[in-house]
Amino acid sequence: MKQIVEIVPARPGWYARWQVGPEATRCYPVTLWALLEEADGTGREVVGVDCVGQWPGADDNEAGGEFVRYLFQTPDSGPPEDAEPPGVQQLRESGPRLQPTPAA
Repeated sequence: MKQIVEIVPARPGWYARWQVGPEATRCYPVTLWALLEEADGTGREVVGVDCVGQWPGADDNEAGGEFVRYLFQTPDSGPPEDAEPPGVQQLRESGPRLQPTPAA
């Protein structure tokens, strides 16, 4: 079992890209980076936790979503085309699901 060794906030501009359909992806802003370590101290890895609370390898990620990669967009260049619009997280918790955006 892995344990969290350190947590640091993510700088603005980091996104986690997920495959949500055969040809559709969705990006969520990364809110923090967590350094994970094996219980015996042998292996370490860094994972980004996105604003929806997902990270690669988590058991309770959205069904059907597969982690693709992390990406960085300078804040002045705007979010990726497949980024979830601001405020949608609250709607997802109480309203209908958005349709995935086709991958570019």
